[in-house]
Amino acid sequence: MSSLEEPLGLDNMPRLSVIGRLQHCTSTACRPRVDEMEMSNCLIEGRECSSSNSCTEEYGWRRKPRDMFSRDSLIWKTSRNDRNQMIFNKFFRGMPRYVKIVEVGPRDGLQNEKVSVPTAVKVELIQKLASCGLSVIEASSFVSPKWVPQLADAKDVMQGIKDVHGARFPVLTPNLKGFEAAIAAGAKEVAIFASASESFSKSNINCSIEESLTRYHKVVTAAKKLAVPVRGYVSCVVGCPVEGAVPAEKVAYVAKELYDMGCCEISLGDTIGVGTPGTVIPMLEAVMSLIPVDKIAVHFHDTYGQSLSNILVALQMGISVIDSSVAGLGGCPYAKGASGNVATEDVVYMLNGLGIKTNVDLGKLMAVGDFICTHLGRQSGSKTATALSKITADASKI
Repeated sequence: MSSLEEPLGLDNMPRLSVIGRLQHCTSTACRPRVDEMEMSNCLIEGRECSSSNSCTEEYGWRRKPRDMFSRDSLIWKTSRNDRNQMIFNKFFRGMPRYVKIVEVGPRDGLQNEKVSVPTAVKVELIQKLASCGLSVIEASSFVSPKWVPQLADAKDVMQGIKDVHGARFPVLTPNLKGFEAAIAAGAKEVAIFASASESFSKSNINCSIEESLTRYHKVVTAAKKLAVPVRGYVSCVVGCPVEGAVPAEKVAYVAKELYDMGCCEISLGDTIGVGTPGTVIPMLEAVMSLIPVDKIAVHFHDTYGQSLSNILVALQMGISVIDSSVAGLGGCPYAKGASGNVATEDVVYMLNGLGIKTNVDLGKLMAVGDFICTHLGRQSGSKTATALSKITADASKI
């Protein structure tokens, strides 16, 4: 595993308890605290360190900083202490061991970019993303070029990636015509999108919510005949640029309709990025009351910098599928002020720190972000990529 995949600086930082307090383990004193969960074995076992029997000398885990925040360390090293186990359960019990990341950069990430991206660059972007270990990469969208000119080359992109293996490449299809074009181009998976906001539905796809559901039912019916999986997106799950706050019940209704018609997975999108844990949790609870949690994904835009906190609470609620975009690319052409998606690099970095597997190589992913940002003539929207790149650059000067 690349060292970039682990939060940097843990070797040199003071040891942190899981609940966030600083605790020092010295050669003269290392005593248990009943109100904290400490990672040192001496604290877990109620030992006192001496100069001849220090934690560093006797316990190998201190020489392996990469394992310090792994799930196994957190589970097994605290199991002997009921209090510590209670704290662990409170914060980590609902989290999955593995998270599937759905990379939406080539579609949702590029659709709002002003700079025209050549087909060859899009194909290379997808190839590079697949080489990072990403198992699902949304390749393009079969919408009218009139509405999204950046993705007018969807057919050519699909042709360019037909020999790329190791990942699935769903495409967005707004109607039956788009679905048929996608299948003709070689698509093996498709996605449809409805809105929880009536106003946004009319401005985005020129029809009401009910009309859109009728339209998508035809797409799903056609997909079933060909055994083509269909993913369902719900947009504006927290707020709408026109209507403001969106009731959780409306989100749950649209999500259930998509699920019942045959969508294999429902992605809940905070299109304008206004959500916080305080609004995301009740929305997720409403949807989870109608749809199995393993069929739900989350899709956050980072307009207000809330994406990672929203993803964290989604993980705590048991959700294990996260949409994200390399370098934080994205935005919605029909949602004024919406910034890019949460950066895939930032999501992977956080999941690595939580000990949750993704099978994604963060170092390679950062290189892909550099690649596409160079072509777009812009800086990466990933804080992780920016920070690690600066650290690498500074180290090269030493």
